[in-house]
Amino acid sequence: MAAQPSEPGAPVRGDVPDVGVAGVERIRDAERTRADILAVATREFADRGYAGARINEIADKTSTTKRMIYYYFGGKEQLYVAVLEEAYRRIRVLEQQIDVEHLDPVHAIRELAGVTFDHHESHPDFIRLVSIENIHRAEHIARSTVLSNLANPAVDVLGAILRRGWDAGVFRDDVDALDVHQVISAFCVFRTANRHTFGAIFGRDMLDHARREHQRRMLGDLVVAYLTTH
Repeated sequence: MAAQPSEPGAPVRGDVPDVGVAGVERIRDAERTRADILAVATREFADRGYAGARINEIADKTSTTKRMIYYYFGGKEQLYVAVLEEAYRRIRVLEQQIDVEHLDPVHAIRELAGVTFDHHESHPDFIRLVSIENIHRAEHIARSTVLSNLANPAVDVLGAILRRGWDAGVFRDDVDALDVHQVISAFCVFRTANRHTFGAIFGRDMLDHARREHQRRMLGDLVVAYLTTH
């Protein structure tokens, strides 16, 4: 007889589980529960930081229990790392899906910069999580084998665009993919992370919708101007 899960909706452990309708539904329930926990935990860690977030409060705002959170993730630190992994995974998947092969190198760089701009603007929780993890000197990211492998997609896409630019003689050859990634990220992260302090000091909301297209175009202009200066 197949071993029963220790919690309702949890994946069956031990023998091979039944693959019928009931088994499939249990797996789906487990996936939905895990996704629900991650979504709520993302907001809590982004709003309160690693130290301020509480497992009890996360459980209260989900359709599950504290016991189930520990079942799925093991503890607060493991849940926090899972939140970071999911946040980085989303932007890396997005970068991999960008279709720039049909574009010339200059337009391809603009497209990639624009996609990063759009993502960071629409995911402020991601920016806050990155800021929080920097406060902790990336100690949690450093322990994640998943995150160590997530850097490659962004670098690979940029590297391919740069090589085409070098072959065409339009890009300078004294930069690498990480240089360009740093420039794009710096602009996009600053715009969201420093929105409130910048607005209080200079009286300008960097996320003002009326200036959005100007800001987006400016990022592309800056990166292209740098890459095409020989």
